[in-house]
Amino acid sequence: MKLAINLTLSLGMLALCLWFVWPSSQTLEQLRHAYHALRWEAFGPYLAVYLGLMVIVQLTRALRWNNLLAPLGVRVPAGPLLAISSVGFMAILALPARLGEFARPGLIRQRGVSASAALGTVAVERIVDGLLISLFVFGACFSLRGPDAPGWMMPTAYAALGVFSVALVFLVFAMRRPAATVAFCLRMSLLPRFAPKLATTIEVKLVEMIRGFDVLKDVTNLGTFVVWSIVYWFANGLAVWALAKGFHTIDPAFQLSTMGALATMGIVAVGITLPNSPGNFGQFQWFTVLGLSLYIHGAADKQTAMYATAFAFSNVHYFLQVLWYMGCGMLGLATPWVSLHDLAAARKSGPAPAT
Repeated sequence: MKLAINLTLSLGMLALCLWFVWPSSQTLEQLRHAYHALRWEAFGPYLAVYLGLMVIVQLTRALRWNNLLAPLGVRVPAGPLLAISSVGFMAILALPARLGEFARPGLIRQRGVSASAALGTVAVERIVDGLLISLFVFGACFSLRGPDAPGWMMPTAYAALGVFSVALVFLVFAMRRPAATVAFCLRMSLLPRFAPKLATTIEVKLVEMIRGFDVLKDVTNLGTFVVWSIVYWFANGLAVWALAKGFHTIDPAFQLSTMGALATMGIVAVGITLPNSPGNFGQFQWFTVLGLSLYIHGAADKQTAMYATAFAFSNVHYFLQVLWYMGCGMLGLATPWVSLHDLAAARKSGPAPAT
């Protein structure tokens, strides 16, 4: 039943996003012209900068996890951690409805930490990332507010900030009184009334997961994690800026500032935290075009030639991201530290048995 619900949400998101971004016959012709206009001699240097920044993104995103695992008494060498994280990032992209988030906690269990506690560290990671990016998106949207601003802009900014702020409040209370906080949240959900056995199972798992919140007590590791997270997101935004510079070579009107690139990256990051379509296809393009439309006139208007350029940009950016994360994930599987068997067994919880 749970898998069916996840698949339904995922396919529903795919259909919705494809409906928003599906190009007309005129746009398809303009897209062909845009792709043909990309010349290696002009676009190549920007692509090289983009890929260089993706190396920084991959390293910082993967290795910062050690700062969340350290308070649990776990310190993973850089090589295994990078391999495990790369496979986990590939799973997040490949599996629908954010199911891939469970891959890394399951893989790290061989290092002597339960998958539930490791999932708690991933929850902290997601909440810190969400707060950083939503604060940035909120600031960018607030600076653009006015009578000509699109109606979706500020409600989206407030909603994103509100969701991650509530999650932060949960973290704080869960650290102080884990059992009471979990019990209160379950009561508010009414789950104990309708499915008491399931509620009991979830309660046990959540209390165990809260062990992964221990980094919040460790100022040094938490501070280091936040610094690396800022570097990670800034490099991500600069990668968008570099790619946009490449598209500027085929359309001089396609001008995206560094601030615009960071805001576009942030809107995409917030957008794909929703139940994701398979591979984020359609969803990634839709939120990319929405972000671009705040800074490039006509980027989201299907009646303009600029929409074709913006849509072409979103597709190139998307497929580069897919190739990057799938490629890094396959490299991770080729190392001695992760295997397909490990990935299949990642659903198990509890520490791996000693050998």
